[in-house]
Amino acid sequence: MDINKIHYAEITISAVSPKQYPDDGLPEVALAGRSNVGKSSFINAMVNRKKLARTSGKPGKTRTLNYFNIENELFFVDVPGYGYAKVSNAEQEKWGEMMNVYFSSRDELSLSILLVDLRHHPTELDVQMYDFLKYYNLPVLVVATKADKIKKSKRNKHINQVIQTLELATEDKVMVFSAETREGRDEVWNEILASTRNDSI
Repeated sequence: MDINKIHYAEITISAVSPKQYPDDGLPEVALAGRSNVGKSSFINAMVNRKKLARTSGKPGKTRTLNYFNIENELFFVDVPGYGYAKVSNAEQEKWGEMMNVYFSSRDELSLSILLVDLRHHPTELDVQMYDFLKYYNLPVLVVATKADKIKKSKRNKHINQVIQTLELATEDKVMVFSAETREGRDEVWNEILASTRNDSI
């Protein structure tokens, strides 16, 4: 895949149960994070589109597992964001069960990306999400978004607070990312391709 010339990137399926998952065997990269962490902006930046994934002024809009087919080579799977107070407890439980089934049983899942905001300490919910992924022995790449908002002289301090707060396992990495400047895009793609087909850019 030429990551600088992505011709096909489309949302193809919105699933809520295994019977709706695609059956073509493509590797899947799950994207998890708080409702306002910038997942849609991350997806758009990764595929060089402006509006493939819609950014919303209303966090908590994603209520399904949204499958984005990238070049018919892999799927980005956008899972519901967490931490949005206006979502009912019943709705959150429904999402939790849907995600539990997906993460515990999906053989095609090659990599889980946990997006956190580099500007702040990871929240308690971020920690819970990371622990959830590790419970299922899933490979996790932590992507710290909004890196353009942090001076480079202070980056290490913020990266270390992510590592320490999540109690990051030694096999997992943190990468800084900016949807605005595209910083970190190539490096994240390299990790994705390495996880999905032992490839690199």
